[in-house]
Amino acid sequence: MVQNVHGTYISEKINKIRWRPDAFSYSYAFVTGSWDNDSQNSIKLWRFEEGDDMDIFPFTIQSFPFQGDITEIKFINPDFCVASSSIGSLSYLKFTTVHKGDTQITQENRWEKIHKFKNNDNSSCTGFASYNNDIASVGEDGCINLLNVEHKNVIRSLNEADSSCLNCVTFLKHSEILTGNSRGQMKIWDLRSEDVKPCSTFMLSPDQVASTCLTYHPTQRHIVIAGDEEGSLTVWDLRQNTFPVNLLSAHSESVAEIQFHPDHPDQMFSCSFSGELWHWITNKSSFHGGKLLDVSEVEINPWSSTDQAKNKFEVFMLMPKLHKPINSIDLNYNRVLCGCDNEALYLIDNINIYN
Repeated sequence: MVQNVHGTYISEKINKIRWRPDAFSYSYAFVTGSWDNDSQNSIKLWRFEEGDDMDIFPFTIQSFPFQGDITEIKFINPDFCVASSSIGSLSYLKFTTVHKGDTQITQENRWEKIHKFKNNDNSSCTGFASYNNDIASVGEDGCINLLNVEHKNVIRSLNEADSSCLNCVTFLKHSEILTGNSRGQMKIWDLRSEDVKPCSTFMLSPDQVASTCLTYHPTQRHIVIAGDEEGSLTVWDLRQNTFPVNLLSAHSESVAEIQFHPDHPDQMFSCSFSGELWHWITNKSSFHGGKLLDVSEVEINPWSSTDQAKNKFEVFMLMPKLHKPINSIDLNYNRVLCGCDNEALYLIDNINIYN
């Protein structure tokens, strides 16, 4: 699929990249969040256009200055997104179409430095999860903050929820979240409880490998996959969360992000600090196009159930391995966006999404 890769050099490292949702059609707009800029970081809104030579290139519609490195971006709906920072703050941003079709980005709300250490030094907000208008943020300070985009103040803080850095979080349901920390501990929290204690704790790995990212199956939310700093993917069925369902030896370095295809839950995408972008597919007997990785010698099982142990994965490399980390990916139909530390962004279009 190399012929479908469109790369653009943008002169800044991208830590997060997200399609702007479109309720009626393919998205052509997306946002990027930078990190490690010498001056100020920014969130930029982009749009793709096709050139005369059929190349696809993005151009900047609007740029919004941002304090600290952008650590996460999530759209609540097409007109609003939340972004978190390395200085422990979160911002609620609005995208408004103004005169002649231009788009203006404004800050509707900001939760200032809600993650910080006991000595008041800045603590990075390492990530957050959203459930409708509700937000759960986690940070290096081991704190969990519960927010709502319609409220100016933090709804609830679970201070010292964890003695280690919390790296990732996801909602399992409206009243329940799952977190992963730097010691490989996965913890389920009942947000209705008044106790600052998890209702369940289990290990990512016996070797205390740090978790780096989390996702859940689109149609079976109790199936959860965590990426770790050694490049592996661990799968749980949270109905029986003591032991993992599967452990997949994947990338050679830390897993940056993993995403299921929302309409094809037999397919998943992952990227890593090793500069790899992979497309995982189960339950298929034949494939066309793409570069097939040799997984015949790797003992791996499908993620969804131990009952499918006889099925196998096919893993495709969507573009040649880069020499810098791929920090972020996002899906829209048969297109994948990714952002990289080589100061470029990539669109991989016309991906074979098998029916």
